[in-house]
Amino acid sequence: MRFILYAAALLLLHFLLTVSFCLAIRTTVGGDGLGFRFPEAPYYRNGVECPVSSGDRNLVQVAMTLDFEYLRGSIAAVHSVVRHASCPENIFFHFIAAEFDPASPRVLSKLVRSTFPSLNFRIYIFREDTVINLISSSIRQALENPLNYARNYLGDMLDLQVDRVIYLDSDLVLVDDILKLWNTTLTNSRVIGAPEYCHANFTKYFTAGFWSDPVISRVFRSRKPCYFNTGVMVMDLVRWREGNYRKRIENWMEIQRKKKIYELGSLPPYLLVFAGNVEGIDHRWNQHGLGGDNIRGSCRSLHPGPVSLLHWSGKGKPWVRLDGGNPCPLDHIWESYDLYKGNLIKHQSFPSAFANFFEYPSYLF
Repeated sequence: MRFILYAAALLLLHFLLTVSFCLAIRTTVGGDGLGFRFPEAPYYRNGVECPVSSGDRNLVQVAMTLDFEYLRGSIAAVHSVVRHASCPENIFFHFIAAEFDPASPRVLSKLVRSTFPSLNFRIYIFREDTVINLISSSIRQALENPLNYARNYLGDMLDLQVDRVIYLDSDLVLVDDILKLWNTTLTNSRVIGAPEYCHANFTKYFTAGFWSDPVISRVFRSRKPCYFNTGVMVMDLVRWREGNYRKRIENWMEIQRKKKIYELGSLPPYLLVFAGNVEGIDHRWNQHGLGGDNIRGSCRSLHPGPVSLLHWSGKGKPWVRLDGGNPCPLDHIWESYDLYKGNLIKHQSFPSAFANFFEYPSYLF
């Protein structure tokens, strides 16, 4: 009799689990197919002073990566750009998605379109095997993500008629009109423009082995290099392609694989190629470091001066700290652009729930 009761309980449990789990799976996955909910953003229209775009003319070209892990940050960043733009309908977004990301390009495209129905955008697939064999270990695993290196290949992926682009990281928000940044002039044949920080200790971005090597360290001999953050860059893609800067960056990555000369992921190759020859942009366009350092991710305050862009570079991300109930003060600025509404339903651990309901030995469950 006891065996019959156990068997009946198991059959009932199997039925309930099958039905309940199927229902749970259907209700957890939102319209984006990822289990996320992003409501439709407000529709931001051009002002009367905005020129009519014809093809790529009069378009502000913006490139960003788009992936499952940073999806919430990317959506907030896009929202901030169009919200403060004087001509939001004249912005074109180039989203770079990883080939093997949990969110497929089709799903990402559907999500972006449902959140920003009027947005001009295109999604490109970045093949990770393009760069995977060039990536070396870093001080933080997140810095080894192949998608961090996608910016190196913008000149190859974007159409040739796209001759200029603003690259933006996914962990930032703008509080100013992106057209002002777009109007940056790159003088003296410079390839990129970015805020520079010449007071930073430049030597710390490279290992002692780099500085003690008389051959490779002389790369800076004829330059006055300054640190800059690659999360915000204005890039001349014509000069980039002509100078084959993608290959120049790859050459340094190959040296890094043979001899450890830096520890900070995708940033140092840019310093090696461009530092000392960057068009300096006002610091207001990259108030970076708000995510703290690469180890603790502690809270930080803004640098002195006006602010047009806040950047949570570093380990701490605002959406993670907000969800964890321990936000930094500046995280609430990012929160005002966050469109995320959470998962539709949280899974319950059905086996443990039913084990409590049926008072039978736990090994049956």
